[in-house]
Order: sequence, then C-alpha cells, then structure tokens
Amino acid sequence: MTTRIIPVESFDIVVFGATGDLAQRKLIPALFHRDEQGQLPNEARIIGTSRRDMSHDEFRAFATTALETYVEATYRTPEMMQKFLNRLTYVAAEASKEDGWPKLEEALAPFPDRIRVFYLAVGPDLFGPICERLGNHKLVNANSRAVVEKPLGKSGESAQALNDAIGKVFAEPMIYRIDHYLGKETVQNLMALRFANALFEPLWSADHIDHVQITVAETLGVESRAGYYDTSGALRDMVQNHILQLLCLVAMEPPSSIEADAVRDEKLKVLKSLKPLSAVELDSHVVRGQYRSGATGDTAVKGYLEELGNPDSKTETFVAIKAEIASWRWNHVPFYLRTGKRLAERVSEITVQFKPVPHNIFRKSAGPLPPNRLVIRLQPDEGVKLWLSVKEPGPGGLRFKHVPLDMSFAEAFSTRQPEAYERLLMDVVRGNQTLFMRRDEVAAAWKFIDPILDHWKESTDTPKPYTSGTWGPTASIALIERDGRTWFEGEET
Repeated sequence: MTTRIIPVESFDIVVFGATGDLAQRKLIPALFHRDEQGQLPNEARIIGTSRRDMSHDEFRAFATTALETYVEATYRTPEMMQKFLNRLTYVAAEASKEDGWPKLEEALAPFPDRIRVFYLAVGPDLFGPICERLGNHKLVNANSRAVVEKPLGKSGESAQALNDAIGKVFAEPMIYRIDHYLGKETVQNLMALRFANALFEPLWSADHIDHVQITVAETLGVESRAGYYDTSGALRDMVQNHILQLLCLVAMEPPSSIEADAVRDEKLKVLKSLKPLSAVELDSHVVRGQYRSGATGDTAVKGYLEELGNPDSKTETFVAIKAEIASWRWNHVPFYLRTGKRLAERVSEITVQFKPVPHNIFRKSAGPLPPNRLVIRLQPDEGVKLWLSVKEPGPGGLRFKHVPLDMSFAEAFSTRQPEAYERLLMDVVRGNQTLFMRRDEVAAAWKFIDPILDHWKESTDTPKPYTSGTWGPTASIALIERDGRTWFEGEET
C-alpha cells in the first residue's frame, strides 16, 4: 500500500537551536524524510541558527552526521542527500543579544511574503527574548508561525508568563505548542477508531467501560538530561502534557468537525472536568517514585541519585495517578495514569478495559470470561489489539480462550510510517493546528497539576524508591489493586 503525499506551499523554516540535540535527532531527519518523499517544494529553505559560529558548509556537515546517524542508509542516496543539503544555510545569532540578527534579516529578505516557520528548539527561558527580537526586526509576516517545545513553564503561573511573552509578537492562531505524542500514527488512529467507525462509540461510556489505563514507560534513565530533569521531574515532563493529552483524546466528546478548534474545544472540556484531588486524595491517589540501582536486561545501572550526584534530590522519576472525570459519560470511571524511567519495558499504550458480560450463560468447565480489552500501543510496535473470548478449536465441549484481534501498522501497511515530527512539521506549514495545544488547554492542564506539585513541595515525604528494571514502587501497585484492578504489563497487553 502506498502513502499519498500531499505537497505543501513554499516555506522558510528557521530553527533556533539548530546545533542542539532535538535538531540533530528529530528535526533534521524529519525534514529530510519529507523531502525524500517528495513533499517539500523545490524552493523550501531550512535556515539553522544558534550562537555557535559556523559556516554554511560546517552546518551541512553537522546535518550530514545527523542523517547518517538517524536515517536508514536506504533513504540516503547521494542525489537525495545533495538535494536536501542544498536547502540548508546557517546564521549565527544570539537569542538574547543583537549579534547576528541583521544577517537573519538578510537571509529572509528575498521572500518577504513566504510562509515562515520559526522553530524554537531552545530552552523556555529563551522563548521570550527570541520572540521579542523577531518582532523588533520585523521578521514576523502574516504567514508566520512560532513552534515552541515543552516544557511550557514549570507551573501555571510561569506558563502564563511564557504565553504572554510569545503572545506579544505572535497572535494565538500563529502559535504551535508541539506535543510529539499527538503526531504518532496510533494516537490519530484513536480518533479514527472512535469517530470513523460505528463499533466503539456506542460503548464508549461508564455504562460499558470499567476503567482506562495510560502507561508511558521508559527503560532509560536521565543520562545527559540529569541537569534539566532534576528541575522538572516526571510529573512536569510527561504527565502535564503527553499523558493528559492522551487522556483527552480517549475521553473527549465527539467534536462537531475535525477542524482544529472543534477538536480542541472538546479536549478543553475534558481538562476542565478533571476532578480536583482533595488533600486526602493527594496522598492516596498519587504515587511518586525514584529509581535506585538495578539492571536493565543484563546491564547493571546506577540509581537516580548516583547519576545526578545529589543525594538529597526529591525529584520524582515515576508518577502514578488515579484521575476521574466529572461528567455523565465518565461518572465513576477511573483513569489510571503511569509514567517512569528505568522501568521493566519501553512501552507507551492506552488500555480501555470494558466491563464483564452481565450474565455468564456458560458452564464453569468452559473457563473464565475475561472482560474485553482494547489496547492502543503508541510505541515501540504501533498498533491496536482488541481482546475477545473465543472458543478453542476441537471437540469435547466449549472451552474459552482470551485472544487478541491484532492490527500491527508495520504489517498492515507496507510503507514506512512517518515519525511524529514529520507530520507535525508539515501541519505547521499547512497552518493546521488540530494536533497542537491551545493556550487555554495548557492553563487547564496546569490547574490539575499545580496542586500536586504544591502538595509535594510542602510534604516531608520523599519519593518511594524502586529498583531499576521493575515496574515502579509497590505503592503504585497498591494504588490500583485497592480498587480490585491491576496494571496490564508485558504479554498481557
């Protein structure tokens, strides 16, 4: 099956922080793949900028290394490499000083009316200064877009300040707050499963669903990100954005259309309907953990405090939350959210557990009838499984077996599946904001997260320790098992 490629208009993309890790691992490879697929017009330009002094050829050499590291050799033909590298130029500019900005003006001057994408692949402390200089140097035209990465603040108050700084130069329709999880193929297929098929939506409520689990687990530790991570933690780094956005897509009402604001209006309603956690629930419904030394596979690994070099850090590397949505559709349906580093397996998935059949008409000898379960896996093997009870083949009466109807995207579609950044970058160029967070969404998410952070700040408790290579602290198991439920892990999904 071939993928239909829809070309985009000519554009200039200016990547601030172009010599950083995000540009090297994600942005340059993503733009290359879109070029290799024939989606970029011949006139499209990629302008890298950072404070590092570098020539055009040196930047192209940097990009070549990135492509050789993160793009399969199959796609890197000499002709394709040369075509892509010819799009690249470089301008050295200081984010918080005037140095280099006249050269950036000069680079953009030949095409004053072209779509301009300003990608801020830098720390949030530089969002304001960069936007201010873009405005001062009159580089923002009617077709400009600003793309900002998480973390968008460390609290609701700081997020508001960042949004205010960006909003002084860019109107809200020009701002693209990127969450790469929303660009994943399976996440968008969740929308298709719900709203393009008549099968699930009639069952999508408290009448038929027992609970929902959302797990984002990593086997890696903090590694080179230790400095950043210790000021963030798992709650800010993963829950406030990625996991709450996934929750929104599971729980939202059907939008009136697929237009950006129609979808985002429904997501906002979910975030505003999250039940605030009381003082007692902040202890019983939230678990924070911190990994200790252990092993991932056969490799021994250090604990977080050893990696960080700070024995007093209370930063969480694991969070589990029992959340509820105060609405008719989801009354008393718990959403169990879990994320962590140095866990047993790298997996991101959503599990929708349906209620058992109301009455079992079969003999006990047929075996148990586990409830149906829908599993949407985001990574590493994107796909959807629907677990059903079926009769085992053979004579001798009914015997049931719980088996999945399994759709692996890699098997169902023979073509390479685009990475999330590829899709999201092209959506920015098109001006399609459906998969990007609106300002009021960010504020509503922080309203749920801030009380948890405030509670931890005031508490004398420390994060629960857990051994690297396990599924987190035992308190997270108790969180769900006290409700008579259990986490789905490994082969069970």
